[in-house]
Amino acid sequence: MMSDPKDHDIEKQVGASDPPPVAEDEGSAVPATSFKLGDSVYARLLRLGGLLKVEQRGIERVPDDERTDTSYWNIASMWLAANMVVPSFTIGVLGNPLFQMGFVDSVLVIVFFNFLGVLTVCFFSTFGAAFGLRQMVLSRYWFGWWGVKLIALFNFLACIGWAAANIIVGAQLLNAVNPNVPGYAGILIIAFCTLLVVFFGYQVIHAYEYWSWIPTFVVFLVVIGVLARSGDFVNLPMRSGQVELGAVLSYGSTVFGFGTGYTSFAADYTVYQPSNRPRRNVFLATWLGIFPTLLFTQILGAALITATSINGGHNEYQQGYTDAGIGGLLGALLFPHVGTFGKFCVVILALSIVANNCPYLFRIPHPDGHGSMDTAGYAHFESVLENFMHFIGYWLAIYEGVAITEHFVFRRGFSGYQPEDYDSQENLPLGIAALLAFCCGVAGMVVGMSQSWYVGPIAKYVGTLPAGGDVGFELGFAFAACSYLPLRSMEIKIARR
Repeated sequence: MMSDPKDHDIEKQVGASDPPPVAEDEGSAVPATSFKLGDSVYARLLRLGGLLKVEQRGIERVPDDERTDTSYWNIASMWLAANMVVPSFTIGVLGNPLFQMGFVDSVLVIVFFNFLGVLTVCFFSTFGAAFGLRQMVLSRYWFGWWGVKLIALFNFLACIGWAAANIIVGAQLLNAVNPNVPGYAGILIIAFCTLLVVFFGYQVIHAYEYWSWIPTFVVFLVVIGVLARSGDFVNLPMRSGQVELGAVLSYGSTVFGFGTGYTSFAADYTVYQPSNRPRRNVFLATWLGIFPTLLFTQILGAALITATSINGGHNEYQQGYTDAGIGGLLGALLFPHVGTFGKFCVVILALSIVANNCPYLFRIPHPDGHGSMDTAGYAHFESVLENFMHFIGYWLAIYEGVAITEHFVFRRGFSGYQPEDYDSQENLPLGIAALLAFCCGVAGMVVGMSQSWYVGPIAKYVGTLPAGGDVGFELGFAFAACSYLPLRSMEIKIARR
């Protein structure tokens, strides 16, 4: 029996859905045949969606017999396509212009902080197959019926921000190919293409992501070949001391924010996997799809940006980067060496933004309404992206601190969940302990963050300003996890749930 849909407005906007882990829990699942019933306008729209092959499920659990996606490659290719894109490449580019990182230290930061960031994505992906609950619905088991509303709101805002940042990159690429295409026009083109794919839901997104990474991968191979042949790569040296420490931590926070950014909907893309899937296999499929791809694209970005240092920064790479951002940087490499084919490659990269936007805009009901936000950030994209990645890393680290502590300490693993309770408010935690721990995590974030507009007291002792010394996500996670232990213990003792 479903509760009133009005109670789930935020969660529906963000996205969440639900299947079962074992056959006896099928009572709370909603079979696909139920979407063919009813005479209301909503029911008729659902039936129309079914005819158009649009996914009809929102937060409803999927019965086990309808979970027929048996391909591990579907899991891996989803993340492979979502990261074999220019936004990931852009994170690699940012190390030098924003944090004055050399090439080797940029690579080390990319490897370590991505490894740290994707662990939670892989971990929570296993929940989708094991329990069949999408991430925001799963969050009810940690934050309670009402507390999850706040988490869903954060996720909703994050998805809008992700979409905006990604679309800006695509607009820069199109502008580099044709300067007569203004930023707002490129934004609308990328947004419309994304809407076209996400409109049809889970199956169409997986089908699109299954193949879309291939042309982008080929283009990146072209970029590697042209860069190697040009001889314009410069092995910029790393620095040392507190200046380097601050830069590493601040750039690491940016890299971590990108890698862990998928955590808040990680389970969504395995909910149609059978419930008897070995969790280690789902974890590994996700890891193989996301981690090597992030390394490939980001290290390539870190390599290309070194060319801007030729002749003390007076060169076509720096000029292109200044004029048209990432698009201008890629254009400065490709256009002189491969001509029209280079422009074709940049257009392919621009369209690849769709693959990265799909996971985010799939969670938003009206993705074509972000034009004004994207246009506002277009002219200051570097700082917008950096600040946004920090925000993502901060709030998700706090979320992870609560969720992981609840899972391992209080539920003692997967056996501690009753999936049939996902829609039963009285059987879920109160969520007070989680919200208080979340507030403690915010306090840890504040004392550890290092931004241009605010530097926390702990961050002041890490690194040398203005290079930074950002330990906001580390302290956010630690404060949330440590405070949750006593708070949740008291909540269980008082509320008995």
